[in-house]
Amino acid sequence: MKKWRYFIRIPFCLWCSLYVPISYADSSTTTGQSIKQNIENLFTPHSNQDFNKVNFKDLSNFQVDTSKLDRLPVAGLGSNTRVQAYPDNSSSNGQISLIDAIQLGIQRNPEISQSISTLAAQNSNIDIAKAQYYPQLTGGVNTGDLTTGERGRQLLTLSATQLLYDFGKVKSSVDTQKAKLIVEQANVLISIDDIAYQVASAVINIERYKRISQIGEQQVIGIQKILDIANMRANAGISSQADPVQAESYLQSAQSSLIAEQSLLKQYQQRLRTLLGFDVSNKNWTIPDDLVKSSDLFQDPEFNTIPKMIAAQAEIEVAKSQKKQTQLSIYPTLSVKGSLSQALNGVNPNNDKDNGLYSAVMLEASSNFYQGGAVSAQIRSASYAEEAARSKVNSVYLDVLDQLRTTRESIENKQRQIQILSERQATTVRTRELYQEQYKLGTRSVLDLLNAEMAIHAANNELETARYDIYNSLVQFIQTTGRTRQAYQLNHLSIQGFEVQP
Repeated sequence: MKKWRYFIRIPFCLWCSLYVPISYADSSTTTGQSIKQNIENLFTPHSNQDFNKVNFKDLSNFQVDTSKLDRLPVAGLGSNTRVQAYPDNSSSNGQISLIDAIQLGIQRNPEISQSISTLAAQNSNIDIAKAQYYPQLTGGVNTGDLTTGERGRQLLTLSATQLLYDFGKVKSSVDTQKAKLIVEQANVLISIDDIAYQVASAVINIERYKRISQIGEQQVIGIQKILDIANMRANAGISSQADPVQAESYLQSAQSSLIAEQSLLKQYQQRLRTLLGFDVSNKNWTIPDDLVKSSDLFQDPEFNTIPKMIAAQAEIEVAKSQKKQTQLSIYPTLSVKGSLSQALNGVNPNNDKDNGLYSAVMLEASSNFYQGGAVSAQIRSASYAEEAARSKVNSVYLDVLDQLRTTRESIENKQRQIQILSERQATTVRTRELYQEQYKLGTRSVLDLLNAEMAIHAANNELETARYDIYNSLVQFIQTTGRTRQAYQLNHLSIQGFEVQP
């Protein structure tokens, strides 16, 4: 049977026509589906069904400009910035305090820059919301009806609308944007706290592994001396040939541990170099003696000063304001509207005058009476968002409370541990001295000497580890409880143009 093709003429929008090609086959079902599909294509957009397939070549079709990253500033932008840049050839002794390092780090970190830019964008959103209070002017030029003889007409139109009363809808919109501004301000503080903690933690761990590496070097030297003595005694036939082998094994173990400790030291130095922007391998870092006092460890925090709590509380206000804004949307808006039209060519349809000018002033009341249940759904959504924000406040409270209790318990236990380790340190030194004398008399083996040497350095290592664990717990506690600005002297400091005023 023959297949044939023809065109159906469909009137479109009462002023134009479309010719839609329809393919007919033998089956009437196929023909009906084809007609339906072609008509749907005119009125219904089709979503992209390939959204879950990634063309990585297209995604990666851009270049990353890394030249600007190497030129990030290392000092503040404000005139009242107290920190100074520390290039590679800075002060003769290379001493930098923990507080100076933190202030340097926050002045150049792009994460804080991103938060500040987002804050500035949100501040502009407030101006956008306020703009609804002011006159709204529109204008344009349109032609006549293209299906009639008036198609050659051009009509210039200008209109102005001034809000008179809207039952507080614009005010509610402004309040919502102001609440979001507080969220973004808190997010900047959160970013500052996070970067300050990263810098402080890196500095503390650098000093930790510097000290542990020194202990490791002393351990290698001590075992090397025992190895030399064991070799001399074995060569003289005074002791077994197994003694140098045992000492050599202990020496290799100590050297391996030293390499691992030095590797960790270099890793933290590279991390701090990324945060500060200069080589820190030749720098010495000083940790303030009053860090415990600055942290207010044994004083309960003020939860309304914790940035995460501020952000969570502000999110409650955002949800409440959005809910109110949605509830007010059903009320009418009263405006005064003025319009002006000038026929540039042809008759002005407003007054039927050739090249006529027409103006009008009127009151206009508009309201959204029904949108398919959208208002009710938006109110429910805002209510759930408010509940989620309240739960987030409770979550932040529990996290801070847990961190507070855990840190206090950890520090108290570390302090007791340090007292015992100090006594153990003295005991191991005395043990080594006795073992050396007994080894010379032949009543102790080289293994006893090696174990005594290892015990000394293990005690030293645990003592330093406990001490720096306390420091690390303190800086984490400072971040969690929102005391970063007080502890690190950041109040009234211009941080990339952002300033905290207590």
